[in-house]
Amino acid sequence: MVESSLADTAQPADGAALVTVRRLVKTFGKTRALDDISMQVYAGETFGLIGPNGSGKTTLIRTLLGIAAPTSGEALLLGQRMPNRAVSSQVGYMSQASVLYSDLSVRENLAFFGALYGMRGKRLAQRIAETLSLVDLADRRGVPVSALSGGMRQRVSLAAALIHQPRVLFLDEPTVGIDPELRLEFWDYFARLNQQGVTILVSTHTLEEATRCHRLALLRFGKLIALDTPAALLAASGQQDFDHAFLYYARRDESDPSPAARMAQP
Repeated sequence: MVESSLADTAQPADGAALVTVRRLVKTFGKTRALDDISMQVYAGETFGLIGPNGSGKTTLIRTLLGIAAPTSGEALLLGQRMPNRAVSSQVGYMSQASVLYSDLSVRENLAFFGALYGMRGKRLAQRIAETLSLVDLADRRGVPVSALSGGMRQRVSLAAALIHQPRVLFLDEPTVGIDPELRLEFWDYFARLNQQGVTILVSTHTLEEATRCHRLALLRFGKLIALDTPAALLAASGQQDFDHAFLYYARRDESDPSPAARMAQP
């Protein structure tokens, strides 16, 4: 089960919930991809969705973005029940699949995505320069995406998600397939974005990345099995690392089949 006393610890001082999930259920046929999930994400934090493939991380992100409608329960983003196009200009999304145009240059890709958000002229040029600097690709601005390495393409994808200065950034497995050095660089970027006021919700199945998040939601088979700060989750599990901590919470969930007991009260 998920103790309600742990659900909202270590939240930022302003306490503003930019993402709220209440008893969210999403089914695909007979498959229950999200199983009665409740949680909140606060302004200025990096909130991690941790779990193996098939645990519901991508489905939860897509539901929060309004790409998929919930079967029951509700998902609110910036105070609006999703799906709702009114909040799209304030949200960034970096998906697992690349959305870049291979034949276009790095700059042309960013100009395209900026234009989708209504950016033009000097403002767009300034944001392209700023995001290229952020991801350290200013010297590759004229290079076609097809000529870039996989890691560099990931950097361009991140820049595209940031071009319009979103308040909330969704990152779905952003470090898959990149080397350890670039992975650390990405997490340094995320910390800098938090300092600039950006709220980040990031999914990963790499448990070593968990300690870089302010709080974590552990997911398994669509269920929320634990939610708290990394330090508190480790302490409560009595384990020394997140691989063993995750197994602890998974086994505890198996021994308590009550859906109500698994909920994290916002």
